Amino acid sequence: MDGPAMVTQCGIPPGESHTYIYKLEQTGTFWIHGHDHHQNSDGLRTPLVVYDREYPPYEYTDDILFSVEDWYLEEFEERAKQTLDPSLPFPPPHGYGFGLIDGYNGNDTKPLHFEPGNTYRLRFVNMGALTTFQFTLPGHRMRVVEIDGVYTEPTEVDGLNIAPAQRYSVLIDAQKNMQFNYQYNITMYAEFLPHRQGLSPRVYMGDVIYDKNAPRKTIRSDAGRSHFRFADDITLAALDGEPAMPVDRNLEFSIGNNVYSTGQHLDHFNNITYAQPLVPTLYTALTMGKLAMDERVYGPQTHAVVLNHMEVVEITIHNPNTMPHPLHLHGHVFQVVEYGLAKAFFPIPDAFKDIPTVRYTGSCPSKRDTMLIPSMHYIKVRLRADNPGVWIFHCHLDIHHAMGMAMTFVEAPDVLQRTQRVPPRMVEFCRKLGFPVEGNAAGNSALDFTGLPTPPTIVARSPASTGRALTGRD
Repeated sequence: MDGPAMVTQCGIPPGESHTYIYKLEQTGTFWIHGHDHHQNSDGLRTPLVVYDREYPPYEYTDDILFSVEDWYLEEFEERAKQTLDPSLPFPPPHGYGFGLIDGYNGNDTKPLHFEPGNTYRLRFVNMGALTTFQFTLPGHRMRVVEIDGVYTEPTEVDGLNIAPAQRYSVLIDAQKNMQFNYQYNITMYAEFLPHRQGLSPRVYMGDVIYDKNAPRKTIRSDAGRSHFRFADDITLAALDGEPAMPVDRNLEFSIGNNVYSTGQHLDHFNNITYAQPLVPTLYTALTMGKLAMDERVYGPQTHAVVLNHMEVVEITIHNPNTMPHPLHLHGHVFQVVEYGLAKAFFPIPDAFKDIPTVRYTGSCPSKRDTMLIPSMHYIKVRLRADNPGVWIFHCHLDIHHAMGMAMTFVEAPDVLQRTQRVPPRMVEFCRKLGFPVEGNAAGNSALDFTGLPTPPTIVARSPASTGRALTGRD
């Protein structure tokens, strides 16, 4: 159970508490956040670092954590209404959030204190609801060594673009003397927001101090130039050396936005817009016997896909939109094996027609749990179904998740029924909240979905998204 409401459990009722106990089998950089009513957007979030019990595979002098996040003037519920209320104009007006670094206004970002000759591990966690953060440190050598809790072969880069939910670790070599101080740059931006001086992008600078009396050496960042190297999934390699897994099954999805019979503009995977069931999907998997292998029992809007135990699945996601999407999968890391030009039911804009097909080039592909799919791209990833459970797969732009860009993988329900049970306290929580704890998505038997809302139908297919998104007012 990892927290998503009505996926693996009912929410924790007001005034109650619950203790999660995890067996830590993976080191690295993570974060904890609320997964009910998009509470993480309103601040229910914090970094989590799992340190190596013995020695990490790389040597460094100190370990420094940067958590970055966006912050808005209104709570998420108010901002969501601007997008989901069919009586209001769509898309909503542009707005611009503020950047927080380690919980403080980005303008108050902390200095780094470096000593000559040392190597520092900098960890980055983007806990934001919408925006990407870019990190550069001109004048210093930087190597990526971890992404999303998975060690990588050291790969030299000039900067990082960190999408919501993504994490990175880099090793940075200090200068060999104390002659100058330097500055690092953390820029908060979103490709779909129009440029507005001081608001989009927001640029935050921090000092790198070798000697408080030394002058600052200003080095122009080349981040906008063609030779500048940002970390790229397809050029990174997992340190464990696992080659690309042979594929047992292929799944293909397209994401986007449509106008539905509710009058709302909703997001989707393959035209299915996600809605929560009346029974947590995990509980359905545990209580429906052999029918748990039938995807239909999970309801028409959970978009459940049943995976067989230990099969290797290649998932292709097409993003025929002018907005990038960070898609996060719970319960797994996946191998990133290919990018290319997305398929679309409308003409691809000329600016995107030359997107090349790019495959991993190293001895083994990188692994991570959050993929950023660029505008008008597809991405192929592979995973082995070796973790029986129910795992939600969703866009980590929180408003898109709220608009229905989510689906579930029901993994090995036959194995689940032999090996797991729901803790009594979690059953009690559901009953306190008025939710059934067994049966199909509606709490009924077989394929009787009486009580579930009727799924909306598509009224109009949206062409390539204009890239406008809810962010809140200035």
